[in-house]
Amino acid sequence: MKMTPVPPAAADEEDGGAIGLSVIVPAYNEEDRLAPTLKAVRAHLDAGPDPVAWELIVVDDGSTDATAAVAEAAAAEEPRVRLLRTPANRGKGHAVRTGVLASRGRRVLITDADLATPIEELALLEHRMDDGATAAVGSRALPGSRIAVRQHALRETMGRIGARLIRAAAVPGIRDTQCGFKLFDGDKVRTAFSRSRLDGWSYDFEILRYFHRQDWAVAEVPVRWAHQPGSKVRPLAYPRVLADLVRVRWLARSRTDGPARIAIPALFLLLSLLLYAGLWSDPAGRYLIDSDQDQQQWEWFFAVTADNVAHLRNPLFSALQNFPLGVNLMANTAMLGLSIPLAPLTLAFGPQFTWAVVLTGGLTATACAWYWLLARRFTRSRWAAALGGGFCAFAPPMISHGNAHPNFVVLFMMPLIIDRLLRLCGGRRTVRDGVVLGLFLAYQVFLGEEALLLAATGLLLFALGYAAASPHVAAAVARPLLRGLGIAALVSLPLVIVPLAWQFDGPQSYSSVLHGQAGNHPMALLEFATRSLAGDGSVAASLSFNRTEENAFFGWPLIAVTVALVVHLKARPAVRALGFTALAAAVLSLGQNIPLPGTDRTLPGPWRLLADAPLFESVIEARMAMVCVPAVGILLALACDRLAERRERSERESSRRVIGCAALAAALLPLLPTPYRTVERDPAPAFFADGTWREHVRDGHSLVPVPVPGPKETAALGWQIDAGLGFSFPGGYFNGPYGPDRIGIYGPAWRATSELLHKVQETGRVPDVGEPQRRAFQEDLAFWRADALVLPDQRQHSAELRTAVTRLTGEEPRWIGGTWVWDVRVDR
Repeated sequence: MKMTPVPPAAADEEDGGAIGLSVIVPAYNEEDRLAPTLKAVRAHLDAGPDPVAWELIVVDDGSTDATAAVAEAAAAEEPRVRLLRTPANRGKGHAVRTGVLASRGRRVLITDADLATPIEELALLEHRMDDGATAAVGSRALPGSRIAVRQHALRETMGRIGARLIRAAAVPGIRDTQCGFKLFDGDKVRTAFSRSRLDGWSYDFEILRYFHRQDWAVAEVPVRWAHQPGSKVRPLAYPRVLADLVRVRWLARSRTDGPARIAIPALFLLLSLLLYAGLWSDPAGRYLIDSDQDQQQWEWFFAVTADNVAHLRNPLFSALQNFPLGVNLMANTAMLGLSIPLAPLTLAFGPQFTWAVVLTGGLTATACAWYWLLARRFTRSRWAAALGGGFCAFAPPMISHGNAHPNFVVLFMMPLIIDRLLRLCGGRRTVRDGVVLGLFLAYQVFLGEEALLLAATGLLLFALGYAAASPHVAAAVARPLLRGLGIAALVSLPLVIVPLAWQFDGPQSYSSVLHGQAGNHPMALLEFATRSLAGDGSVAASLSFNRTEENAFFGWPLIAVTVALVVHLKARPAVRALGFTALAAAVLSLGQNIPLPGTDRTLPGPWRLLADAPLFESVIEARMAMVCVPAVGILLALACDRLAERRERSERESSRRVIGCAALAAALLPLLPTPYRTVERDPAPAFFADGTWREHVRDGHSLVPVPVPGPKETAALGWQIDAGLGFSFPGGYFNGPYGPDRIGIYGPAWRATSELLHKVQETGRVPDVGEPQRRAFQEDLAFWRADALVLPDQRQHSAELRTAVTRLTGEEPRWIGGTWVWDVRVDR
């Protein structure tokens, strides 16, 4: 008889629950082998330590023997066995497609009627699916594969040649596409078969090719296999397979996924452009007001790196600031991984343009990279992956750092690193993946070391959580993962050893950065950030250091939804591990002393365990909350993926879907980012812009802005850029050493004169200037090799500053190019 497939929703209702596993057995004239195969499969599925609801579908492909009768007898004995029949022999691919499209399982196993691979090997495939793969295919060609009975030598040789052609033309990375033992994600494989066209033996690589084109992770697993007599493969099958290979190779991309591949990155770019629209209106003339002094510092980093590249100078050092001691650029956030490749752009259009490109492109690239990883390894729906990827790039902590910290915005390498780590867990190409991972890690060092340290901490938390949730999987992947990490270390270390040695032991290096205790307030996790749609700037300001460090601010609706997601999806080990990662990172971000809301009391925080550890002593602990972003983003993608399933649902399930969509909307809409505010820049005085400074500063000497530049007074960095980096000045905004212990501080170690002038600017009062002050002033001028002091008239308390400098020099200044100038050259 011909059986009509039961609609999935109706089938689930009849069975009283969802089907966990569908087993598809295509059969053509298999009356002798089918009965023991069905018996073995049923016995294994019922005897497992954690049995799931299953169905076994036999597809009789127009058999001329008693195959159908054998299957009918099994179905009469066990209701979970179903028989589907085709009126004529259409080919194995058609039979498998018929069975898969009629299946209802969360996972689908396709196995041959001869059971050449024992059903007991299913556990190996399931473990790889639990690790995040969307398909796990049995393989006879990997180390660890066990071949009990081999094929005829000629057939084996033809198979190897075919496998090489298939791997080269259609399915890169899979050595054996034709082993008849494959486990798939149910929804994904039904989607793939609904688009398949091949009816013959070539259906395997057509389906795997589809998975490859969708970036859905496929794991190849070594299995036991024994050749069984009675093969249906005939000599003419080989040229047909070659013809099918050509056909599959040139199939057009899916009509439904093609637009998404373009639309999703375009949406990310559009959102980034909207956020930075004020900056793009005039990159050279607009300034991100909430960046404080950081935008000026970053533009200087881009400019000086490009200048070093253009003049073939050491890119790890510059004496243009903090003259004559200089600045260790490797020990600062110069992002040499971008500032060096973008040097031609900086030289052609200016560092202000590069700044806009890095911020806009950084958010876009980060979103695209997370979207790619989620679509490849976590979700069925590309739009679910887009939601998760968008959150990973545009979450409130990311938007906060988007004001001024591109090293925490340009994070596109993190998903690539995670993907390579997951590949290592598969253990297929440990050496290759370890080498690639080493290159990725080395490059990330030049993009942002603190971001890499935070990511490594988050990955370690995830590994601990996953090991607790699924010990057997953790034990299985530990060996290849550790081996791959060792290879990565051997590759990356030679590439970074010299720059790191310069950073930690070179000129102007330092041991750690003093920033004090800087944990998040617990309430910051529940409130909304300044740039969020529901944000209140005054509330956010009361719970953070400044608008560039609003590191939490996820909002209470998202916190509630995240907790609900972890509880609802807790059956998946990865979900439990993600929940643990987010919780642990959030608690660590509260710092060494956790304030109790509504009281003046504190509790000791777990950050105390890391506060004095090497590298961690320089980390602003509040930034640990950024580790929560990808953890929550992946959870949101998984939730959205569930909601995006297009299978028919019962009325009750439809109601749940509406509730789920409403909950996601309530959690995410208040967090939508609003455009960054910009203001017009102050133009550089003509003294710098028109080159007048050249008449007052000699090579090897410096020009001293008044007051001496520091972290709160960075206008001189912009003047220096406008002057083509032609002069050096003392002080500046950078990280450098202080004292005999070389503790890291922001800005220079103040000298007597620079401290005196800063007090004048802060207080507006001119101190008494006597012989001690003049003597210290002369010593400082000699140390700075100063040729001139300059004071633009727009400085705060400029009249008092002019009086103080006049008393120190004993001379009246000259008004030149919009600045007061004191010529202090000794040999003038």
